[in-house]
Amino acid sequence: MKQDKKKVTGYDKYIDWKIFSIPVVLFFAVLFMPTPYGMKDVGMEYTIAPQKVVSSITAALFSVKSEEAAQWQLLTARIMEQNMRIGAMNKNRFMDRNAKWCKKYKIPVQKANLEKAREYIHSVSDADFKALMDNALELRKNGLKYENLTDKDKANADSGAWKIKVAIAMGIFVVLCFLTECIPLPAVAFCIGLILVFTGVISRKEVAMLYWSDACWFIMGSLMFAAAFVKTGVDKRVCMMMFKRLAVPNPKWITLIFFIIIAPLAAFISDHALAAMFLPIGMLLYQNSLTDEVPEDKELAKMLMIAIAMACNIGGPGAPSGGARNVIMMTYLTDMFGIDIGYFQWVTYCFPFIMIMIPVSWFVINMRFKPKTVSLAPAMNHLRREIDRMGAWNKHQIWALIIFLIMVFGWFTEKAFYNMGIYPIRLGIGVIAVAGAIAYIMAGVVNWRDYQDRVDWGVVWLYAGAIIFGRTLDSTGAAYWLARSAIEFLSNFGIDSGLPLLAVSNGLTSILTNLMADGPAAASVGPIALNMAGMVHPGTAYLPFMAMATAVASSFAYCLIIGTPPNAIVYASGYLEPKDYLRVGIPLFFFANIILLLLTGVYWTVRGFGTLPGF
Repeated sequence: MKQDKKKVTGYDKYIDWKIFSIPVVLFFAVLFMPTPYGMKDVGMEYTIAPQKVVSSITAALFSVKSEEAAQWQLLTARIMEQNMRIGAMNKNRFMDRNAKWCKKYKIPVQKANLEKAREYIHSVSDADFKALMDNALELRKNGLKYENLTDKDKANADSGAWKIKVAIAMGIFVVLCFLTECIPLPAVAFCIGLILVFTGVISRKEVAMLYWSDACWFIMGSLMFAAAFVKTGVDKRVCMMMFKRLAVPNPKWITLIFFIIIAPLAAFISDHALAAMFLPIGMLLYQNSLTDEVPEDKELAKMLMIAIAMACNIGGPGAPSGGARNVIMMTYLTDMFGIDIGYFQWVTYCFPFIMIMIPVSWFVINMRFKPKTVSLAPAMNHLRREIDRMGAWNKHQIWALIIFLIMVFGWFTEKAFYNMGIYPIRLGIGVIAVAGAIAYIMAGVVNWRDYQDRVDWGVVWLYAGAIIFGRTLDSTGAAYWLARSAIEFLSNFGIDSGLPLLAVSNGLTSILTNLMADGPAAASVGPIALNMAGMVHPGTAYLPFMAMATAVASSFAYCLIIGTPPNAIVYASGYLEPKDYLRVGIPLFFFANIILLLLTGVYWTVRGFGTLPGF
């Protein structure tokens, strides 16, 4: 069986200055263009408005300036201001807040001060509280005018608008660099950090910390445990168990099995973990399918890798546990309107999306990739012979499997165990992945040279840069500006209610999620879309439908490597180019949006939502 020779990848290319000059010129063109008023307005909302709102609340509630307020009074105002930002306008939502919630939104809190704040707000009538929140919202949205600000406040607002402009310019630069590969992709990741420091958006200390997030640790750890699987041969045994009963191991049926197994699991298991688990299996199938007659089949390699990534991506919406985006939208819905969606209830509404997308995605992938290899029987026979030569499970294979199962158990339980008090600290899936990688070394399964040679470290840095990019779009208000501008513009054409508004919101969310993590994409569009839904269809089933649809749309990160961790993980195989994601991602993007809209308009609408009236 012919083994795959060393691949020439995008990492082997040198910079193409003719093409690279285009994103560079566009980057500086955006930076030096006049700042739109909308950017200044959002910059003002992100820099000046929070303190102005807090001051307004302390004055109205306690008749003191914010700088003179007691700590518990200031805490009260800050909780109310943060509630207002996410649309949680009624008194009950305030009373639900605890220290954990405050820490999530970086509000300094002490237990005694929180109790005082709750006790005071309890004495305020619901009507007075709502009126105060409405006045605060009016101040944030319309009461503050850029032209009326003091010179000092204008400077702060201008600084906020500059950061938004940098984020937008950087977005154009990054997307064009990724699509054209005019510069090695890991270098783009470092360009992101350099741009942010040189333009003053973040400091040199902050950028260093941002490159090492939990998600980045997870990708690094997952590629390391995949290397351990490959070295020990566990990947061969797992692959054989999955496919040995196939009478005709055609690539089409292999990819269908990938979808049938991975997509439903991704609703309940981390899509990151599934991509890392199946990556060595996909690579193994390809490498062992090569023969003297077919020494290379790039289309087959791409088909297998893309199938794994897309199967992971389409599965997330199926259950609340499928991704942070689902929980974010459930939380927003509860905070803003007091409507709860149960775990099983979510599954009954959203799991049909997965069942429809499985055949659609499988069909698209088989239409877009045409491998020369029509049977993987030689690969399966070769695997069978290699496993026979291995004999029984050896100690390294057993340790590799045991450590992996412990990691999977940790990924499943670390959040729940932390909430239950079993773990005193929140570990995160990234720390568990790296701990597993170190455990492989301690067990003697691998040495560091194995990681050095078998892990694509460029992908680790690539996704680290992507995380910074997504966080910048979110933290500067650039994503919020894009979402607000798009929805306000399209509302001029009468698509500001019903299914047309839902389609606009879904499309906008699915575009943003290809540029940033799914959670921040849902977090950026969610409050805007839900607020509009509450205005045009108050108290109806449209509200939970909008929440679920936004969460589902934020999983449509099919088009770019940086869109989602599974895309980055399978890119580590070395068989894919950025344009390969577009080959499948663009048609899937449109199919997914159409299917989601039909699902809402037919199945969800006919079924309704509890006792809520239709829209």
